[in-house]
Amino acid sequence: MKIVYPLLISTIAGLSTILGSFLVFLHIKKNNIQSFIAFCLSFSLGVMISVSITDLIPNSYFTIIKRFNFLIGTIIAIICFLIGYYLTNKLNKSIEKNKKKKDSSNLYRIGILSMLALMLHNFPEGIATFMSAYEDLNLGITLGIAIMMHNIPEGIAIAIPIYYATNSKAKAIKHTLISGLSEPLGAIIAYLFLSKYISMITISYVLLFVAGIMITLSINELLKEALSYKKDKMVLLGILVGAILIIINHFIS
Repeated sequence: MKIVYPLLISTIAGLSTILGSFLVFLHIKKNNIQSFIAFCLSFSLGVMISVSITDLIPNSYFTIIKRFNFLIGTIIAIICFLIGYYLTNKLNKSIEKNKKKKDSSNLYRIGILSMLALMLHNFPEGIATFMSAYEDLNLGITLGIAIMMHNIPEGIAIAIPIYYATNSKAKAIKHTLISGLSEPLGAIIAYLFLSKYISMITISYVLLFVAGIMITLSINELLKEALSYKKDKMVLLGILVGAILIIINHFIS
């Protein structure tokens, strides 16, 4: 019975990603679509980079150097980050090769890469939320709320590119749901198999790897695609709004 509330918290936090996908139901005027896409893409990259540099990287890095020492910890952190960078480029080439619709391939590829990156991000988050709530329910609730708040904009990063690439609301919501489900999946796996082996150090390795993926995706794909619409003001606005949202999230969580 003790696992019910931790699992529920992890599930709600993960599925909050779907709320971001509801933007596909907005009726955007045809002459505003490019501005809207440019804003959403830049908003997403603002969120991803801000989460990485204010949360994933510093917390993970300091955990690692405490476990080892400054030099070895720094080398390990860089390696984890670069593996994420390398994997993102490999996935990008693979998805581009397998996508047949050239007119929508950029947005579709970005949506799929965002989904994979955020699945990897949500998985260790699910483990951390579950284990925190399992040990201290109040701590788990606090962490779950914080994760919910940044999962909503992450849902936008998946849903909007896929919707405008495929013109399918169902596909956009489905891919967002898949990403969100990785959080309770992480919680279940943590409980069934990994509770004895998971430590903050292993989670730190994974989160640095995820930071490498998200920053590479943001700079190489999201920013490049957002700028291609030649809506520089919307790009700047999107980045600022995304970054400010994550900073506010840190202050209230």
